[in-house]
Amino acid sequence: MATQQEFQDAADRAQQLPKKPDNLTLLKLYALYKQATEGDVSGDRPGGFDFKAIAKYDAWAGLNGKGQDDARQEYVDLVNQLFQGA
Repeated sequence: MATQQEFQDAADRAQQLPKKPDNLTLLKLYALYKQATEGDVSGDRPGGFDFKAIAKYDAWAGLNGKGQDDARQEYVDLVNQLFQGA
């Protein structure tokens, strides 16, 4: 399992990626980060035409039930993969 420091380091590194990941990867990063830091999604799903907020909510909701430690490790692994592929 990734430590809190490894997770924070990965979060900092994610801001410095040499090229911007595709939208699906960005949503996965967002969802894993939120799951790792806050746990399962709460609140109502956004409505209307705020498609970006809906996509983010749905990505995070897709991780419901995943433990915060597991999400933290997956986030670190994904950031490391993105740097290797860059």
